[in-house]
Amino acid sequence: MAIITLTTDFGWKDPYVGAVKGAIHKELDAVTIVDISHDISPFHIAEAAYIIQKAYDSFPDGTIHIIGVDAEHTPENKHVAILLNGHYFICADNGSLCLIMSKLKAEKMVEINIHDRISSNFTTLDVFVQTACHIARGGTLEVIGKPIHSLKSITGIHPQVSDSGNYINGQVIYIDNYGNSVTNISRELFKEVGRGRTFELSARSERHKKIYDRYSDIVNFETAPEKRDVDGKGLVIFNTAGLIEIATYRSNPLTVGSASTLFGLQLDAPVIINFENK
Repeated sequence: MAIITLTTDFGWKDPYVGAVKGAIHKELDAVTIVDISHDISPFHIAEAAYIIQKAYDSFPDGTIHIIGVDAEHTPENKHVAILLNGHYFICADNGSLCLIMSKLKAEKMVEINIHDRISSNFTTLDVFVQTACHIARGGTLEVIGKPIHSLKSITGIHPQVSDSGNYINGQVIYIDNYGNSVTNISRELFKEVGRGRTFELSARSERHKKIYDRYSDIVNFETAPEKRDVDGKGLVIFNTAGLIEIATYRSNPLTVGSASTLFGLQLDAPVIINFENK
């Protein structure tokens, strides 16, 4: 049975998610549809890139992933279908896959060219669904598109290193349900540039000189629970995606406040790491 995932900025109030699922079921008798997220910030490609990168490889090989973010078909926003790391991705050529493709090379890439056969203003419902169902039936990418050799990237998705090698300039690309702010600075880049040097990470008013591997690393478990006083404290970790995350320890966003609200961090907020100059 084919698996098709959906990642969009449609939200849940409007009928679009249901319409896409209905269109898929109309085409395929046996299919599993999985919602990855429909709460992407509208048109925010970096956020979509992070979510799909973190989720896709939990699915079996052969899974088909539809990404409906900033997907309107225009002369500058082509539609593509890609076979990458055993998975199929259908999206606009707008940078949605740049995080994944920074480390992996696609096996096949085509520019979808079936638009003249479909009359619609709802691309994800029609062209993307038709493409996904074609693949699910065993169809090849070459039938629905012409081969291409590169995709667009987007500015800001990758951090910049200063010429001196003493700074990494990154930004917040995702804020999770707990209000923790994920940056685009990876553990690999941090180690490569830092080379073991002392550092200071700054993000608005926040200053940190240590990065933990887990949230609980901030806790001294030898101290009695009533004396620990760490709930709501700010910290920086390498998260499960290997990216630097600015967080608060066990804070309830509805009461104490989240990292993003307490520290004034929003999507695209700058994050700078300054290394000691040796």
